[in-house]
This record gives sequence, structure tokens and C-alpha cells, in this order.
Amino acid sequence: MSTHDRTLFAGVDIGGTTTQVVVCDADLTVLDRAETTTPAASGGQAMIDAALGVLAPLLRRTPGRLAGVGVGAAGLVDSAAGRILVASDSFRGWSGFPVSAAVEDVLGVPVFLDNDVNAFLLGEVWGGAVRGEPDVLGIALGTGVGGALWTGGRLFAGPHGAAGEIGHVPGFGDVPCTCGGRGHLETLASGRSIGARYAERTGRLLTAREVADATAHGDEDALAVYRDAGAGLARGIVIAAGLLDITTVVIGGGVARAWHLLEPAVRARLAEEPPVSGHPVRLFRTRLAADAVPVGAASRARLETTGGEAAVAA
Repeated sequence: MSTHDRTLFAGVDIGGTTTQVVVCDADLTVLDRAETTTPAASGGQAMIDAALGVLAPLLRRTPGRLAGVGVGAAGLVDSAAGRILVASDSFRGWSGFPVSAAVEDVLGVPVFLDNDVNAFLLGEVWGGAVRGEPDVLGIALGTGVGGALWTGGRLFAGPHGAAGEIGHVPGFGDVPCTCGGRGHLETLASGRSIGARYAERTGRLLTAREVADATAHGDEDALAVYRDAGAGLARGIVIAAGLLDITTVVIGGGVARAWHLLEPAVRARLAEEPPVSGHPVRLFRTRLAADAVPVGAASRARLETTGGEAAVAA
């Protein structure tokens, strides 16, 4: 087949800080990729325009026919309607925004919306760290903390679309959360909260990545913030394991780049307080890294447009 005749699928990850875009072939091999800053404070249309702005040159230089687009977006989504239902205060004008329709109007191909962490987990199960696993909890540590469930060989969103949202489990103190609640896991283990907790200790405003860099110089406050994040993450995993009896966990997101700082605290706490089932937690770090969400979103578009079997390789 000529490259001009091949079928293409695009995957988009609209995160709180960065938007990632990939173009894949029918086997979901990434042919090209790009990223841009998410204009989260400028409203839904600005975020879609930014994503399309980086997708357009990828399509121009990648021969083939675009058959569908998958979008993984932060927040609670209505996949069937292609609309954002609830978003954190990191975003302006995002709740209620018709994502699928906005992208379809420009590209003229079917567009499928999913929660970004669902897409992340689908990508990792399709061809990443937990390929072929039947039951997995996915956790994304980014600007916020998101969760998703894969069970019985398929994504489980729950009756209200919020299954697996481990980041908004309470019981982790009393700090206000971005969702309006208090003491959620996100207030310990997200990139935003790591920076905020370090600032409370030191008066210095750093990003989560800068806090991680500070640990290399023996900064005890930076180390303590990451220890607390890891311990909180482990407690959330144990809670999920007790409720769901799922003990395979894949962790991704920007904060997971500092896994060497999180992992010791996570494993120490899990050793002290294992799941009630007695089965040890199997922890995996993302294999697809930044490609996980957009590739997972593209795989959803491939599945929906081809009507084939689930895009999961056993």
C-alpha cells in the first residue's frame, strides 16, 4: 500500500499544563508527535484551537487519510455526548464544552472523547506496561491526580463516569482540593500540591519538577514532600484494592518522572499495610510515558471507526 493510501488516526491529550498530539497508522504506531502549552485559562475553544494548531502540520507532513480522532481530556466527561461534564478550577470555560463537535467541525472526521486517564490506561493496556492484563488500576500524577479502571478486559467508567477517580478520595488531611472538596489525595500527590506543600515549608515557589531537582542537593524539605506524596499514594492504592480487589497498578503522568523519589515511600507503606486480600500490589511505571494518553485516545478512535475488536494486544 502507498503511504498516501494508508489510514491515519490522531490522538490528543489535553492536560492542565500541556497538550500532546500524535498521528498514528492503523497499527497505532506513532508516526509523528508534537506538543504545546494548554491555554487552560482561556476557555474551551482556545484549548481546542491550540490542539488543532499543532495537529495541522503533523497531518500535512504525514501522507495518508485521517479516519478518526480520539481526545483524552482532563475532567469528568460524557463520552457519548462528547462533552466535558466537570473540570477542576485549573480550567476556565471547560465544563460543558462540546469537545467532539468542536473538533469534528474543523476536521470533518469522527471524533471520540474520553477522560484522559481512561485513555492513558487504554494505551498502557494496549501496548504499554500492563499489556494484556485483565484487571488494572491506572493512576496519572500530573497537574491533578486521576484514576481509571480496566476490569474484565474493558474500561469501566461506572454509571456516572467517575469510576477509579482515586485522586478525589478524601481522608488525606484538610487542605482544599481543586474540585471544591477537602483533604483529597490530589492535595498530596499532584504536581500542583507538591509545589504548594514545598512553598509552605520553605516560602520558595517551585514546580514539582524543580522540587524533585532540589532533592539531588540534599534538600530535606523537598525529600519530605515527596515522601508524603508517596505515602499518600500507597494509602490510596490500598483503599482501592480493598474496594475493588484489583492489585495491579500502572502509574504515569508528569510527576511519575520522579518515581525514584516516590517509589521508596510507596513500597514501604504497602509493606506495612498490604491489601486485605493478602495479594501483593504489583506496581508498574508507564512504558509509553507522554504517548500513553494520545495513543490510548487514538486506539479508541480506531476501535470506534473500524468496528473491530478491542484495540488491546494480549
